[in-house]
Amino acid sequence: MRYLANNEQLIQRLSESYPIRRAAQLTLYAFYRSKMIAEKNHWTPERFQAFFKNFNQNFRQELESAKKELKRK
Repeated sequence: MRYLANNEQLIQRLSESYPIRRAAQLTLYAFYRSKMIAEKNHWTPERFQAFFKNFNQNFRQELESAKKELKRK
């Protein structure tokens, strides 16, 4: 794995590939879009952090309940 990560030619070819370029484009789009929405709604960093904390808790609860439901079946 270390060899692959340090192989400059492989990294160069991957960076020029469509899936990697597209992933980078989508990541930047999501970043700037969320930044624009946050500025529009006047979200502070604390409010944004609280939102993600709440989202994470809800996601984990739903995931656990789905696991329990699958075990029952």
